Amino acid sequence: MISEPWFWREKTPLASFLSAVLSPLSSAYDFGQRWRAARAKPFQASTPVICIGNATLGGSGKTPCAIMISAMLAEEDVSAIFQTRGYGGGAKGPLLVDPSLHDASHVGDEALLLAQHGPVWIAKDRAAGVRAAAQTAAHRSAIIMDDGYQNPTVVKTLSILLVNQGDAVGNDKVFPAGPLREPLARALERADLVINVGDAGNAFETDKPCFRARIEPTNPPPPQKIIAFCGIGQPTRFFALLESLGFETVNQVAFPDHHRFRDAELRHLTRMAKKVGATLLTTEKDYVRLPQDFQENCLTLPIAMMIDDKSQFKALLLNAINDQAPAHKQNGAS
Repeated sequence: MISEPWFWREKTPLASFLSAVLSPLSSAYDFGQRWRAARAKPFQASTPVICIGNATLGGSGKTPCAIMISAMLAEEDVSAIFQTRGYGGGAKGPLLVDPSLHDASHVGDEALLLAQHGPVWIAKDRAAGVRAAAQTAAHRSAIIMDDGYQNPTVVKTLSILLVNQGDAVGNDKVFPAGPLREPLARALERADLVINVGDAGNAFETDKPCFRARIEPTNPPPPQKIIAFCGIGQPTRFFALLESLGFETVNQVAFPDHHRFRDAELRHLTRMAKKVGATLLTTEKDYVRLPQDFQENCLTLPIAMMIDDKSQFKALLLNAINDQAPAHKQNGAS
C-alpha cells in the first residue's frame, strides 16, 4: 500500500479541488462495490464468523483486536481460528500458515503475527479461506476474520467496526478522492458492534453497542536513544507512542504500509544508528518482515488492545457465537 495522499486529511481549497477531480473515480469505485454486493451469494459457514474491519484505508488496530478477541474466547474454552487475505504475501491459498515454513513474502506480516496466537488460514478468496477454516474447526470454535468487512462473499455472524480519530478528521470521501473504503453510514448500518479506538470518542452517531478501546504497549524495552522506523498505515501514531514512553528518538523513518525492506535500506538504517550511537526500534508487524540477521540487532515495541467494559463485550461475543445468527448484511468488496 502506498502512503496516503496529503489531501485526504486536509480541507484547504487545493485539497478540495484535488478530491473533486477524483470524485468520478470514487463514484465508479463505490458502484463497483455495490454491484459486487448485489451479485454476491455469500457463503454461510457452519462455524460462527466474527469479522473485524474499518471504514477507512490503512491501520486501525484490526490485528490487535483479533488477538484480543481470541484471548477472550480462550477464557471461555472457545477455540479461535484466524482468517486473513495474507496481504503482502505471494501465496494465494487457502493455506494453513506454518511459521517454520512460511515467511512474510509468502503469507504476509499480519498472518505471522496472528500465528503466534492460534491457527491462521490465508486466502485471497475470502469464502474459500473461511470454508477451509471451518473444515478444521473444533466443536466449540469461532473464525475471526482480520479485515474483510467490505467483502460480500461470506456471511458474518458478528460484524465489528473499528473507528479511530483519523476517521473523524478525513475529508469524508471514498477512495481515491479520500480515505474511505465505503460511505460511513453504510459501514455503520452493517455493524453489530462499534469499537472507538484511542481518542476517537463518539465520533459517529449510532444506536449500535459502542465500546472504547486503546492500544497499549506490553513489556516495552527500557527508554533509550533510538532510531524508530516502520512501514504501517499510520506511522505517526507509532512515533507518538514512543515519545510518550520516554524514548529519545533521534530520527523517525516511515515506509509505506507492508513495505518490503531492501538490503540497501537496512544498511542505511544500520549506518544511521551507528553514527549516533542509537538502537533501531520498530513495530512487531515490521519485525516479522526483516531478515533474521537484522532482527538480532533491532528492538520491537509489543502492543495489545485493551477494551473498556470487557465483560459486556465478551458477553455479546458469546451470545453471537452461541446463537449462530447469520448476518445477511453484506456490502462492498475487500
